[in-house]
Amino acid sequence: MALEDRIAKKADVPVDDVRDVFAAYGLPLVVSPARARPLRVHRLRLAGERTGDVQPGPFDTPLDFSEGLTAFVASNFRGKSSVLELVTWCLRGTRRDVLKARVRRWLRHVDLDATVAGTPMAFRLDLAEGEITSAVVLTGQDITALEGVRAPDPGQGITSLLRAGSTASYAEQIAGLMLGRMDLQPLLNSRKETSTTTHGWPSYFGAIYLPTGADKPLMGDVMVDGLSGRLLQVFLDLPAAAALTRVKTVHDVRVAGNKARRKEAEAAAAARTTERDRLQGELGKAQDLLASLSPSGTSDVSLVDLAHTAMDLAQAVADAQDVWEEADHTFRRARTERQHAAKLLNDVTESATARLLFHGLNPTSCPRCDQTIDDERRREERQAHTCAVCSREVVGDDEDPQAVTAEAETRLEATTAAEEAAKTEREQARADVQQLTGQLEETQAELRRAQSAADLPARLAAHEAVLRLEGALSVLQVPQETPPDEAEEKAIRILDAAAGLLERDSKAAATQLFKEINEEIASLAIRFGLPSLESVSIDRAARLKIYPVGSPQEWFQDQTAGEKLRLRVAVAIALLRIGRRNGVSTHPGLLLIDSPKSEEMQSADAHKLFRELAAVAADNELQVLLTTADFDLANATLPEHTIRQAAEGAPLW
Repeated sequence: MALEDRIAKKADVPVDDVRDVFAAYGLPLVVSPARARPLRVHRLRLAGERTGDVQPGPFDTPLDFSEGLTAFVASNFRGKSSVLELVTWCLRGTRRDVLKARVRRWLRHVDLDATVAGTPMAFRLDLAEGEITSAVVLTGQDITALEGVRAPDPGQGITSLLRAGSTASYAEQIAGLMLGRMDLQPLLNSRKETSTTTHGWPSYFGAIYLPTGADKPLMGDVMVDGLSGRLLQVFLDLPAAAALTRVKTVHDVRVAGNKARRKEAEAAAAARTTERDRLQGELGKAQDLLASLSPSGTSDVSLVDLAHTAMDLAQAVADAQDVWEEADHTFRRARTERQHAAKLLNDVTESATARLLFHGLNPTSCPRCDQTIDDERRREERQAHTCAVCSREVVGDDEDPQAVTAEAETRLEATTAAEEAAKTEREQARADVQQLTGQLEETQAELRRAQSAADLPARLAAHEAVLRLEGALSVLQVPQETPPDEAEEKAIRILDAAAGLLERDSKAAATQLFKEINEEIASLAIRFGLPSLESVSIDRAARLKIYPVGSPQEWFQDQTAGEKLRLRVAVAIALLRIGRRNGVSTHPGLLLIDSPKSEEMQSADAHKLFRELAAVAADNELQVLLTTADFDLANATLPEHTIRQAAEGAPLW
């Protein structure tokens, strides 16, 4: 069953979903067979001008490399380690710190001819003050045609692969060029499931230039992120190992991202809840403050409403006052009319009575001057109807004095009723005025309290605070539980299923392979001078267990610096030999070893290591570049054609 079908079945998703996830991250769904990526160096030319006490002056030195082992033999500080460092600078793109600035300042040209995964290449560096001023990498039909060439020659089929104008530019372009030519991918490692670390070509080169020193890892020169195990798996090319690493990295990063997003959402919800609680508390305090500042009985009425009510009541009072004044005027007029009517009735009644009284009188003299009323006046009074006293005409008595009196009484009754009605209306108007006036006074009192100069600013501030807090709470919604991201969950499930299947495939393929590698490492280490070693066990993470004869198990990190170096060499050769035997070896087959004897190694052990390295290199298409300051050791153990030797005390180049 195809890998994508197995993943889909295990993750319980359609196959198209598996393809989509793998395509999104450029992950392979087909395990490609191992591809050989041999790396060989042929020639090195160093030109410049040396300063100092040892053979100062110009130099132009070519150095060639053997197919198998090449040993650079010179006294200490005479340039043998610099050869390895300059080869490293050309091939890795970045120089190591151990390459001395003083040595770099001597150089004007560094030329290296090499074959990279079957492609002839010429690395040409021009330097000034220890830095690259220009660089070019050429390629041609064969490595012989590139010898001595420092510029493209299309007529000879020589073209450039890259050009650089600085040290940094050269490093950047070489990293890309070598990864492409060696068919390698940047190594991605998840870091604490929160981020990824990318290792490029310089990290791969750590498996070529074997590290020395007690604290270095088994493979590579950086002890971070499980890089040693990644290099072992890549250069052994275990089936599914590369795909497994990439899938696990993507899976770890995606899981970490998912967890981070959930934690972020939870933290945001917690923060929102805390903020809401704080706002709710502040709102309660603000509401209490506003209530305490509000006048009693008017807490819910605004100042504007109170003012409008007061104005309306004032107008109503004025209108009622007008009504009362009109009613009072009407009452007063009615009362006057009633009084006139009463007086009239009284006058009518009194006139009738007086006439009756005076008509019955028969005076004999004037009541004022006592003049005697004679008969003549009495006769004229009877005949001419003139008064016997004052001689004025005496009119006749009312024809019907009772009717006049009745009319006066009727008038009095009417005016009395009108007065009573007017009085009632006036009293009602007065009551209305009093009622409205009371309401107005109450409202004005409430308005005065509400407009108290001392409380108003505080009330307004409290009211504003209440509104602001209510607004903030309305915006800050109650946190809701974040729903799971179904697409993300599905992608993680697919990656998890893929990692599990690839892990199982890789383990199954590695079981027998690692058994053979362990036996080969132990055999080589014994030949390199570790006779007390009984067996070793290395796993896919490049963790090496040591089983000494008659002693408890130890780890690689427990060994001495010399023992570590021999074990590193044994591991590299075992990977090449067993990998090639099983058709899975992809190590470049180039090893750089600087001064192995200096790593706490006895002379006898160094003899064994040198002889065995020369034999292994000759038998296994392995190229080894090593250096030593021990002239006797090199000449006693290595074939003459493998030695590049300087006179004692003289520079190698």
